[in-house]
Amino acid sequence: MTSMPTVLPPRRRAVFVSDVHLGSKHCHAAEFADFLAGLRCDRLYLVGDIVDLWWMAQRRARWGASHNRVVEALHALRRAGTELIYVPGNHDRPIRRFCGLALPRMRVRRRMVHVTADGRRLLVTHGDDYDGITHFGGLQEQFGDWLYYRILTGNQWLNRARRLAGQRYWSLSEFLKRQSGAAERYIERFVHAGLDDARRRGLDGIVCGHIHRAALIERDGLIYANDGDWVESLSALAEDPDGTLRLLTHTGETRALIGPRHRSEAMEQPRAA
Repeated sequence: MTSMPTVLPPRRRAVFVSDVHLGSKHCHAAEFADFLAGLRCDRLYLVGDIVDLWWMAQRRARWGASHNRVVEALHALRRAGTELIYVPGNHDRPIRRFCGLALPRMRVRRRMVHVTADGRRLLVTHGDDYDGITHFGGLQEQFGDWLYYRILTGNQWLNRARRLAGQRYWSLSEFLKRQSGAAERYIERFVHAGLDDARRRGLDGIVCGHIHRAALIERDGLIYANDGDWVESLSALAEDPDGTLRLLTHTGETRALIGPRHRSEAMEQPRAA
């Protein structure tokens, strides 16, 4: 009996993930572990809020077998030759004390500039630096945070039922946010702040997370790429060997893409911004 040849997943030049929130109640650790197990990439950017140290300090930590699988998958990628770059966010802020540290095949940086295969220079940052511009504060924002966590709990219950019924994951929380004018205005302020930052630095765009809204768009000649999260959208950003950028679902399907600008003669290494 002839065995079927093993189909390898596509090789990615770089992959960007953020807002996993390991240790928190609403983390989809099992799906993230499966995603990592299927990755083949030269460089993996961990763009903040990977471990939710804030949640673990304030509430009871949630850590099980699926969370251990995530750690094991990251070790496996490192052993396979993937370079890991950690850009801490606001929920894993204490890790910023180690910025500048270089470990075997891992670097911790406050922000980076990633140079794509076609020469585009993209700022890589979590995005919480823009909170002073995008947040208004007050009781309305506190109520919004409380309501958000209630919606996430409903999202968990709904998708548990969908799994039992053999249906695919669907984000109730993301759907509800898209129906909210206030949420959409907040997202727009965030996008504007990120693109302004990239423009001031003379870069070609930005890769970020923080707001739990995956996106890959071009605006005014700049790229805005938000790799999403593993609480609501279950998504990641990937760069192909030719510089094509893809927004991926947790199952590897392409949600959006931006093709390469041109083929560069030499691939530059990323540097700290």
